[in-house]
Amino acid sequence: MPDNAVLERMLIDADPAPTPRDAPPDARALATRDRILRRDVAPKRRRVQTLGWAGGITAVAASTALVIGVLSPQGAAVAGTPAPLEFSGSSTVAQIVDDAETALAETPGPTVPMRTVRTASWGFQVDVDAKTTTVVPQLSTLVWEPDGSGRMTIIAGVPYDPSDAVASNAAEVSSSGKVVTDLVMEPGDFETPWTTVPGETRDDMVAMLEAFGMPADPTAYDVELALTSVLDQWTLTDAQHAQLLLLLEEAGGGEALGNTTDRLGRAVTGVRVQSPDGAVSDLVLVSRDTGRIVGVERTVLKADDVFPAGAIISYQMWDLDEETVR
Repeated sequence: MPDNAVLERMLIDADPAPTPRDAPPDARALATRDRILRRDVAPKRRRVQTLGWAGGITAVAASTALVIGVLSPQGAAVAGTPAPLEFSGSSTVAQIVDDAETALAETPGPTVPMRTVRTASWGFQVDVDAKTTTVVPQLSTLVWEPDGSGRMTIIAGVPYDPSDAVASNAAEVSSSGKVVTDLVMEPGDFETPWTTVPGETRDDMVAMLEAFGMPADPTAYDVELALTSVLDQWTLTDAQHAQLLLLLEEAGGGEALGNTTDRLGRAVTGVRVQSPDGAVSDLVLVSRDTGRIVGVERTVLKADDVFPAGAIISYQMWDLDEETVR
């Protein structure tokens, strides 16, 4: 994974006119900051963009992963979403976790938890009147400090038609070179339930996940929601990833889906978890090479006014490198 200096250089290279660090936030940055500080985002009346982040308030700041929360007029269903990942072979959740533990032990990863996260995310902009959707990819980098200061930079990807199979399954993120947000956060601007460097034991991870909303007797979906919020804010060590996977397994209810290649071209295995109300399912992607949790993908299970059942409505990816992002 690139260090902070490499990340900074890549962001500067992608923007021909980067915002100075000490520049005051513009209107767009102020709106972004406001989203950090409150959970609900009011949808636009006709042109709807999915702005309801599943990971909670501060996950908005961390990844801008665009997920569910779309509202539209009755009967305005919009088709056309990326094809699901195709899995091969069979496995169990226990086997996936065992294999991940082996890979984690054999592959060097971050030696300490870091308050730096680089995320590729995709969401949908929906034009209700035209009944069309456009995939809106983004590349975000969050660097923050215990006092709530930091910097969040978001680079827009190149939008594309979700029915474009080549674009939907490309093994790289195509940057438009446009920095849409370059937000310098003052102390206290970035709110998080966990500011101290977390330990690596099971109890440490339970305490951290509970701080991010996991209940005392969690389902696999509860574990997944909390760990997604954590990974939106922290780059964790391999030992911590191992504990997260064990907690996901212990919760029960996850479905192992075998092997596939994720939308960044990486070899992964998948564990699907379902929300208690049956409205959505989330697919947790685990790298077959490193054993780390590298992505989450969300699927609608119950049709709504915009998306049909089975539609892929968001994905977010972590552990990015220079080869997978252009």
